[in-house]
Amino acid sequence: MTEANSDEARGRLWLAETLWKLGGLQFGDFSLGRTVRNSPVYLNAKLLISRPDALKRTLGLIADELELGMARRNRTVEPFDGVAGVPVGGLYLATGLALHMDRPLLYVRPPREADEVAAPHIEGIYRPGERVLVVDDLATGGGSLIETILALQNAGLMVSDAVVLVDREQGAARRLEGMGVRLHAILSLEVTLRFLESAGHIGGEDFDRAMAYIRREGEPRSEFD
Repeated sequence: MTEANSDEARGRLWLAETLWKLGGLQFGDFSLGRTVRNSPVYLNAKLLISRPDALKRTLGLIADELELGMARRNRTVEPFDGVAGVPVGGLYLATGLALHMDRPLLYVRPPREADEVAAPHIEGIYRPGERVLVVDDLATGGGSLIETILALQNAGLMVSDAVVLVDREQGAARRLEGMGVRLHAILSLEVTLRFLESAGHIGGEDFDRAMAYIRREGEPRSEFD
């Protein structure tokens, strides 16, 4: 492992340790959203908003990964004109990242439930043909990411890449790939759990049940590529 890769790995694992210290990892029986059913593990990355120092470092970590991807000879991240947050979990990250990287911020505001025929409204100033990076805190099946991407594309914007803090590896990457969008994750749920187990934070039945769930529900993919 090169020194650069070692620094990158330490940055990722710092995030896993920080989420643990903030109480962002819980064990039990969780059914969340449209995809997660009877999961033995729940990860709440939104707790980062309570620690400005940790949130700032996290944003720097994301920005460094994106800059590296754009600088490679064979780009793994396309240069982008703006940042779009997925409501609601991605908005705090997208806002901070837009400020950190000096890019305009957009977000998709869903129509009111009573107005079933209205299209989602995009808040912010943009021009059709611009490229937008989509940001969320977690990826599971990809439903919220896809809704945001489609709304942006319908407005004439291009989306090549989406970034999340943690990928639960339950279909999001595969679904986005089918749309021509690359999903980049700072951490996967499996890497997070294995690190926390090796650090002595978790273990026993909780760890075993969570790993069995990942093997049953997950999809194989690499980290931020």
